[in-house]
Amino acid sequence: MWQAIYADLKDAGLVIIAVAFDTGGKAAVAASIRAADCKERPEVLARLMGWEPDLWARQAPPTYPCLIDEGHLLAELYGMVNVPQGVWIDEAGRIVRPAESAGTSDMVRHMNRETFEIADEPAAVGMAIRTTYLNALRDWVKNGPASPYVLSDEEIRRRLRGPSEAEVVAANHVRLGRHLYSQGHLEAAKRHFLEASRLHPHSWNYRRQAMMLDPESIGQLNAGPDFWAAVDQHHDLPYYPPADFTPA
Repeated sequence: MWQAIYADLKDAGLVIIAVAFDTGGKAAVAASIRAADCKERPEVLARLMGWEPDLWARQAPPTYPCLIDEGHLLAELYGMVNVPQGVWIDEAGRIVRPAESAGTSDMVRHMNRETFEIADEPAAVGMAIRTTYLNALRDWVKNGPASPYVLSDEEIRRRLRGPSEAEVVAANHVRLGRHLYSQGHLEAAKRHFLEASRLHPHSWNYRRQAMMLDPESIGQLNAGPDFWAAVDQHHDLPYYPPADFTPA
């Protein structure tokens, strides 16, 4: 679906760079971008993720760069707490919208955990959120700095808060976990990712990573009992923090 957006807007200047946060490296993400997978994914995912039927029908493997951040460094630098989140950066390298959910809504709390099905009402809300994001993106590509969705310097500074002391320590635990994982010390690595998650509870990236380091988990969908237990335990934390796309 993002390939369809890219195909529509690349000639107008849009550049998409996708980054996966996974200490497991290439083996953890290869299955997510294989061409054969694109037609095999059930239609229920379109409703879950809020994709319009036209864009869903045009799904294709990406031709834009897809990178792997094994150390979660980009998430640390840009304040990303889940995926997919997006950052808008203009031609001069200036952030015009900091990290925010890229049209994804908190559907995980409304879905059937066995079938991934979702009722009509939350599905409609999710599609409206996705459409709002995509329309704002299209407007920015077309109008550049004149787009009402480009944030003021003051608002950008407000949203780009610096990390707390606990979040800095959490990032260091991720570095230690990554190093230990690379040296074959799996259990020690998981302990550091779990500690990072405790220190930075808003980071679902850290929490999921702590669950997905075992060899049999690499490349699998993170939807097992541990994941759902975390969703239930942290019911007060949004899985996808809502993004504000009220025109300036």
